[in-house]
Amino acid sequence: MAQQAQPLPYGVGRTSRTWVAWAVLLAALAIAGWYGWSREITEGMIVTGLRNIGPMGGATWGLDVAFVVYWVGVSFAGITVAALIRLANLTALKPIARMAEALTVIALVLAAFAVMYDLGQPFRGIVNLFHYARPQSPFFGTFTLVISGYLFASLVYLYLDGRADAAELAKVPSRLQWFHRLWAAGYRGTPAERARHDRTAFWLAIAIVPLLVTAHSTLGFVFGLQVGRPGWYSALQAPAFVLLAGVSGVGMLIAIAAVVRRTVPGAELPERVFHWLGTALLILLLAYLYFMVVEILTNLYTGAERERDVTRELLFGDFAPIYWASVACFVVSAALLILRFVRRTAALPLLVAAGVLVNLGAIGKRYLIVVPSQTHGTLLPYGTGSYAPTWVEYIEVIGLFALGALLLALFAKVFPILPLNRATEGGDAA
Repeated sequence: MAQQAQPLPYGVGRTSRTWVAWAVLLAALAIAGWYGWSREITEGMIVTGLRNIGPMGGATWGLDVAFVVYWVGVSFAGITVAALIRLANLTALKPIARMAEALTVIALVLAAFAVMYDLGQPFRGIVNLFHYARPQSPFFGTFTLVISGYLFASLVYLYLDGRADAAELAKVPSRLQWFHRLWAAGYRGTPAERARHDRTAFWLAIAIVPLLVTAHSTLGFVFGLQVGRPGWYSALQAPAFVLLAGVSGVGMLIAIAAVVRRTVPGAELPERVFHWLGTALLILLLAYLYFMVVEILTNLYTGAERERDVTRELLFGDFAPIYWASVACFVVSAALLILRFVRRTAALPLLVAAGVLVNLGAIGKRYLIVVPSQTHGTLLPYGTGSYAPTWVEYIEVIGLFALGALLLALFAKVFPILPLNRATEGGDAA
């Protein structure tokens, strides 16, 4: 086995006992999530809290669908930031470009797992997709644009972005040299190669931006175009989905960047990176809060009877604790970001707290988008329904978070989580 002549940058190829312990814990939680899914496969959806709408008084979409929407939303900011860095030449954000791309790919993989968890029998659903799919349906767009096209484009973008760095790492003898050579695929960095590479990445970035907006809008249309479903049928669903996707994605990116800055050797992310991300998060969050106010006022003032019923259930009924907790997360986050902006200081702890809080609020809002309109929003003469997730659904969600953290940690150990030009400036290049 080839011996490593000198350490690779950013801790690539090196682990510690602490890292291994965390990896084992995350792997165990991910396996527990898969165990919950195995219970669905062997015993049926009865092990979940899902029941049919109407006669069974339940909800056919629950926690898993809420996290499908959440993970697709998290992926939005990653690839958006990466594409805008190239298109608008945002040099301040270049250090986190690869981190953003990796976040997008991992979040979409987690969204695909959440879809399979919700289906219970995913292979039957995949077969039926080819038999009965209707291209004019938003559901078809969700699978083709989000799960397939969006994920494929993000993988290609990540590959192209890392190819030059892989060629540099492939020159260093190490246990991962074969992997870096495979990624580099013969890249030599000649002027012609660089020009062709930059041109391809530029046009791919142009294609990705409308693709991701269309993909997230399509996911909103899955709900917003369901006529006769109070709480869903709204022209604001698609743009609100895009805005909240940006909020949760930027918030997650801030938290990950802070962890990378603290734990990855040599990862000295400048303060201006967090300043840009904080400003973007504040703008997106204020815009989404405006959407929330407009939607509530419209439904209460001019909404039909069932629309008002669903809205009152959110504000004062069984879902009120989740709704007001989500609102509190958004408002407190906005206050922290405004305080940081007024003081004109980095205040990284405040920024990380805001990033975490907006993600908690986004999870609550995704749940409230999915469930209340099924249990309280029917126009048919059925009684009020109810839904409560079981331990199977909770362990699946915990397993997804653990799997995402594990995949990101593994990626950082086989490939630099930050571009190598940052390592070169710091004197730690391979």
